[in-house]
Amino acid sequence: MARKKKMGPVIAGVILLVVIGMIVVGTKLIQRYVPSDERQDLTEYYGLTDSQESMALVLNDQVTDIKARYLDGVVYVDYNTVHDLFNTRFYWDANENLLLYTLPDALLTIPSGGNTYQQNKDTMTVDYTIVRNDKDTMYMALDFVKQFSDLTYTVYENPNRVVIYTEWGDVETIEVKRDSQLRLKGGIKSPILCDVQKGQVLDVLETGEKWTKVCTTDGYVGYVKNNYLGDRNTITRSNEFEEPVFTHITKDFTIEMAWHQVTTKDANSNVATVLQNTKGINVISPTWFYLKNSNGDIGSLATSDYVNYCHQQGIEVWGLVSNLTENTTVEDTTYVMTHTSARQNLVNQLISEAISYNLDGINLDFESLSSEVGDGYIQFIRELSLKCANNGIVLSVDNYVPSEYTAFYNRAEQANFADYIVIMAYDEHYGGGGEVGSVASIGWVTEAVENTLKEVPAEQTILGCPFYTKLWSLTPVEPEEEETEEETPDDEAAEEEVAEDSPAYTIGYENLGMDTSKRRLELNGATYSWSNEYGQNYGEFEKDGVTYQVWLEDADSIALKLDVMKSNQLAGCSFWKLGFETQSIWDTIIKYTD
Repeated sequence: MARKKKMGPVIAGVILLVVIGMIVVGTKLIQRYVPSDERQDLTEYYGLTDSQESMALVLNDQVTDIKARYLDGVVYVDYNTVHDLFNTRFYWDANENLLLYTLPDALLTIPSGGNTYQQNKDTMTVDYTIVRNDKDTMYMALDFVKQFSDLTYTVYENPNRVVIYTEWGDVETIEVKRDSQLRLKGGIKSPILCDVQKGQVLDVLETGEKWTKVCTTDGYVGYVKNNYLGDRNTITRSNEFEEPVFTHITKDFTIEMAWHQVTTKDANSNVATVLQNTKGINVISPTWFYLKNSNGDIGSLATSDYVNYCHQQGIEVWGLVSNLTENTTVEDTTYVMTHTSARQNLVNQLISEAISYNLDGINLDFESLSSEVGDGYIQFIRELSLKCANNGIVLSVDNYVPSEYTAFYNRAEQANFADYIVIMAYDEHYGGGGEVGSVASIGWVTEAVENTLKEVPAEQTILGCPFYTKLWSLTPVEPEEEETEEETPDDEAAEEEVAEDSPAYTIGYENLGMDTSKRRLELNGATYSWSNEYGQNYGEFEKDGVTYQVWLEDADSIALKLDVMKSNQLAGCSFWKLGFETQSIWDTIIKYTD
């Protein structure tokens, strides 16, 4: 009996341990397989502050890091977000605290801090503050943005968030077949964002084996377990926004334009001589106007006699305006483009000159701009285009060949407002570029047209071609000799490396017209031959130890370029510059422009 009594506690202890073990195992199983009921802190989820003004922005089924503001029941979004994501046509002048928006037929001017704005000369009023400044950030009322932008939005509170859509088309959706929860991540232990009910429809973002990433109508993005989801469907998300319709002044003939470089008023009297040997020219663009200072004032070389003579010959005059002369600086251009008062002064002076001299058009030739003034430059084109259209004046804009570095010239937006976009398809190789080569090889020109047409309609595109070429000179550089008392193998290796990195020659060039370049080859006993690669005749010679190279522009090379114009059904062609051409080149040109 004593032994049995001693075994009793042992057995009880074992049973207790088993029970405890079962409890531990059961607890772990419960912890592992029972869904968590933890709720996600939604203020943290949306990255909101404690301020009642802070508002999350959910864009196209994605929770963004962007924070809007919610003031007096109105949603405000910062300017950069509006410009970059919703509507690039809004332009904010931070220097003069003005917001500008350009319609096809009107300029809207919106001062900061008020509920009124000017639409041309009319005063318009809304029932909210349109523009608010908060230190260095400008916020725009989303209601105002929506008036002019292809977007929809819905506001939700507790927590504050705005759900915005700017993308339209087919969207995959899925229906909830049993009440469940939307979780932060794909797992039953992930915190719950919100409950979802049977029959609720969700946008499908990603589908996994056990969980599907979805977005709710009210802007929660998370995961629902697949066995709680039912039928999938495809809906078409759309908006009834009407894009503005732009109209242009276009010619019913193929444009054959030539630039006429005029450096003094007296030079205008030579126009008859300049034109006497040409054929088919229907537009001439004299280099008459130039930016004079940072106030937006212009200098002018225009004369009425020049215009009258050209009109008598059936030739339109599109006066060219440049931003770079000996009178102005890059800083002047930057200031004018980024200050509305100076920019509009420039616009008004150009229009006044065009009206005074009965010009048919303005040719805008602003070059060497920095990306920082890109938006201001585009706004300048918008503002100038409105005044041109109101006065029946053609606006054409000269553009570099498209490249990564000139993307900010925004040719697509230029084409909305300007009548013609001119490709300056020359200076493929230029002085200071570090290498010699053709001014306009055919492959480069073809690519320039193809890339421009990705942004600009063909009927608005004019191909600019060169009447000039460059005669390159390559002068050998004598290696510098250094005297050393003793050379080691390491010294020799270093010396060879320096020699390899040193230039073999210095590069010089002359800009020559068609006749002069061929004559220069002939005077030096050189011949030239056709290059299919460049679409040009190439020649070279040596003189006094210097090598000279030239890729000629002539009837053969111009014909290839005009083939590109014709095959792409462009609006026409233009040539830089009058006086550099041969008389016979016009016979080639009119075959493509008649």
